[in-house]
Amino acid sequence: MHAFIKVVIILFIFPCCTSRPSLPTVIGRFNTDKDLYLAQFDCKTDVDDLHSVAGVATILADYRFKNVNFHAVAGAYGIQEGLYVPANELFQAAFGSKWSDAHSNYKHALREVIAIVKKTLENNGNIWIAEAGQSDFSADLIQNIKSMLPQINLKSRINIVQHSNWNENQTTSEDLSFVKSNIAYHKIPDGNVIGNGSPGFVTDSLINWQDYIKEPKLVNIWNMALDIANRHNGKDNRYNNPAIANGGFDFSDVSETCWIFGFENLENAEQFFKEFSNMASRKR
Repeated sequence: MHAFIKVVIILFIFPCCTSRPSLPTVIGRFNTDKDLYLAQFDCKTDVDDLHSVAGVATILADYRFKNVNFHAVAGAYGIQEGLYVPANELFQAAFGSKWSDAHSNYKHALREVIAIVKKTLENNGNIWIAEAGQSDFSADLIQNIKSMLPQINLKSRINIVQHSNWNENQTTSEDLSFVKSNIAYHKIPDGNVIGNGSPGFVTDSLINWQDYIKEPKLVNIWNMALDIANRHNGKDNRYNNPAIANGGFDFSDVSETCWIFGFENLENAEQFFKEFSNMASRKR
């Protein structure tokens, strides 16, 4: 038999060898057909958000997340003191055009996110907010949506996921009370701790993440996140993150994203890199 004909027969009989399985419609609690994932970062004054941006970008780059509708917000902070950590180039590398800068132009960022959320809700989708920061921005967002779409029960349609007591304490108290009263507010165990029911994404030493992350874009994002974090950690009255100061990782805020997408059983940072490694993605 001619070699070409043999190849055609093999491809016809074993199509799974040449294509990936179909993409999931539901990932954890998230419906990829209609829901919106919002990743909101305060970036003030702890540099852990920069590691968390890279962590979220790593998840979204996984093949299973190809159809996830997402948007990110930088500068979604509350009443905490200390300087903001500027990282626009990191947000651009991680999210492309799908992010808003609430630090530089709060009103414009709020308008952008309101429009995306409103469209999702009108199309029968739910909102999942991973709040890597405080609830002040979320409160303004929800208040506007509530007045625009009074017919929608936001308690069953908008979800905020929060892991940090410190973040709650640095939220304007009225805003925190407002969001808890008007939407579904999910408080999960702290992502800074291993073995408490949430993934613990803080390490005292650097993991060989390059063993897992090979895709050039993600390598660039992680290198950028590590560099900017090291440059600003503890500088100019900013918080000195001890894990990062020791050369480790702190992407504890990614525990919320893991909860949304059903990966809350990951134990630590190394398991995270194994789960979302480029090599693992290629095998699926």
